[in-house]
Parts: sequence; C-alpha cells; structure tokens
Amino acid sequence: MRRGESGMNPEPSVKANGSGMCLTVQVGGDMDYKTASFFRNRLLEETQGQRCVVLDLSAVSFCDSAGLNVLLMAWRRADQAGAVLALACVPLDLQRVLVMTGMDTVLQVYGTVAEAKNGLVVGGGT
Repeated sequence: MRRGESGMNPEPSVKANGSGMCLTVQVGGDMDYKTASFFRNRLLEETQGQRCVVLDLSAVSFCDSAGLNVLLMAWRRADQAGAVLALACVPLDLQRVLVMTGMDTVLQVYGTVAEAKNGLVVGGGT
C-alpha cells in the first residue's frame, strides 16, 4: 500500500463503537513498524472480552508487514477466546496485499461494516 501523497503520515488511531451485537473498531493512519505496538496494544485493549468484532479499516492509509502481523494477531487472539473478528472497508491496496499473502483465506473480509456485522451475527459469531 502506498503512503498518502500529502507526505504527512496520519496519526494512528483506534476508536471503538460498542453499539449493537458487534463491536466496531475504526482503525486509522499508517499501520507500519513504527505504529505496530500502538495498534497491537490498543486493539487488545478495545477488543478484550468481546464476542464479535469488526475492524473498519477505511481510514488506514498504509499497511506494511508489521501492520499485517497486527491484524493477524488480533484475529488469533479473538479465535483463541472463542470470538469472531472480521475486516471491513479494506482499502484496495490492502485488499491486494491480503490476497497476495493468502491472509484473505484466514481473515473474513467484507465490503462494509453493515455486511460484516450481518455476516458475523447470521453466521453464528455471537
């Protein structure tokens, strides 16, 4: 995924919204080696104890292998806890990386947050 053309790296952010049966967590900024520990810690903090989590990645401006590892870690932690985690609103460049690495076969990816919530709830995610 390419960094934004503005030359400025957006601040990393993690914002949770607990409405409905699934927790939605909007992730934003660059997910890279510089911000991986921030995202790892914040995602663990926000998703702990949740049964159904949708990560809204629409505000992710860049993702390298460290960012991919954070997404995989979040999925593993959810899976180990008997919870479900899905990705939604994945930017096109990141979608390509997920396909190239085979992570799209492990992680559930949806076009919108609503589709993800519906897919997880209907699919027995809660």
